[in-house]
Amino acid sequence: MKETRYGLGIDVATGFDETVGRVTDALKAEGFGVLTTIDVQATLKQKLDRDFRQYVILGACNPHLASRALDAELEIGLLLPCNVIVYDRGDGRTAVSAMAPIPAMGIVGNETLKAVAVEADARLRRALGSLESK
Repeated sequence: MKETRYGLGIDVATGFDETVGRVTDALKAEGFGVLTTIDVQATLKQKLDRDFRQYVILGACNPHLASRALDAELEIGLLLPCNVIVYDRGDGRTAVSAMAPIPAMGIVGNETLKAVAVEADARLRRALGSLESK
């Protein structure tokens, strides 16, 4: 798994559409639902007449974690849901990346959020890991 200061990512050998379905299922297995799907390719074509690779942003939410986070910090909604991106790399592989919850929630400075972030991080890592192993 690749890690940046703000994300966790993997590449898989499945096509884009199949990967989006697998990501949705993996998130569901970890208690996340996909609340929103932003089709970046279609939006750029419609708004800018720009051709772009297949790319979606999935707004994933685990209701129990979101509830705990909102109880700890009402303004945390600015950082919810956990965004997960899926895009065609152009080389026959598909990239999947998720927001890294620990640094994202860490900017708030509320210690109560730390446990929520750690749990969200573990769940997202398991979801991504399950995609790598298949």
